[in-house]
Amino acid sequence: MRLVGFVMVAMAAMITVNGGARASVVVTIDKSQQMMSVAVDGSTLYNWPVSTARAGYTTPNGTYRPQLLARSWFSRKYYNSPMPHSIFFHGGYAIHGSYEIAHLGGPASHGCVRLHPTNAATLFELVERQGPSNTRIVVTGATASARVAASPVQNQWFDQTPARAPAYAPQPRWRSAPSNAYQPGLWWRDR
Repeated sequence: MRLVGFVMVAMAAMITVNGGARASVVVTIDKSQQMMSVAVDGSTLYNWPVSTARAGYTTPNGTYRPQLLARSWFSRKYYNSPMPHSIFFHGGYAIHGSYEIAHLGGPASHGCVRLHPTNAATLFELVERQGPSNTRIVVTGATASARVAASPVQNQWFDQTPARAPAYAPQPRWRSAPSNAYQPGLWWRDR
């Protein structure tokens, strides 16, 4: 009888240990390509387009662990913007869903990593299931401003002064005041 009890306890312990095993999740964000890959135990499961920081803002490079998971979050800094399925990884920087899906694949954010809402939900569930301690977030690549500065292509509208303004250029809507117009501060000269 004792032997049966001992075997039952041992089997329960094995099931608990094996059932509690968690996989290693690595989320890699390449700012140069504006892509995210998600690997579990070394096998890539997902490749998704993302939007990282646009020129004038930064998404910090480095290796991080999730600090906070929030299924529903709203930005206090940027007009109460929705940030569904947020995974905060470095202070206020997060991976989150975005409804600006037309901009995915190009730099567009203030520093966060934006994903399609469906992909953000999938990633959130995976990280929640495997645990933040088993998840690494790796951010690599050049920033948007560095890519623009390193680009050998010159933009004719911003890098060079055209010989003459294009025909469709808007004309100024103001004119200089005629010489006899009232000018504040010079009324004493009129006498």
